[in-house]
Amino acid sequence: MTYDFAPLFRTAIGFDRLARLVDNAAQNPAGPSYPPYNIEKLGEDSYVLTMAVAGFGPEDIELTVQDNTLVVAGRLANVPPAGEVLHRGIATRAFERRFVLADHIVVDNADLTNGLLRVAVRHFVPEALKPRRIPIGTGASTIPAAPEVANDGTTATTAEHAA
Repeated sequence: MTYDFAPLFRTAIGFDRLARLVDNAAQNPAGPSYPPYNIEKLGEDSYVLTMAVAGFGPEDIELTVQDNTLVVAGRLANVPPAGEVLHRGIATRAFERRFVLADHIVVDNADLTNGLLRVAVRHFVPEALKPRRIPIGTGASTIPAAPEVANDGTTATTAEHAA
């Protein structure tokens, strides 16, 4: 299945990353299913990722964020069982799950309780990206004059031409 993003690119700037994400999702529909997880939206800007990681302790799990990707990896030390295992229903294999984070998503904290790893994330808008009101002045302007181009191709400000 292919998608035509040309209409989007005619009127939008910077959405090429979105196109790559859609292409990657379409090419890789069946990802790993272990360990199972939920993603919940708690509020306007806050989310929690909950993963079922029975048998793993905090020292066995590593969380890293790099290039807008949250990587959750788990590896157990190879400890032999105390006795003979008659049935193994609790998976103890190593895992690595990757979650693509949108721009300005930060990981606040993580907690492991009763075999559930909960990772709190939130959308953080930097001050530079928040809308701000620009006052409009009247009278004397503090905006510098645009350079004027002379007939010989050189540039000069209006003050230089007046002199």
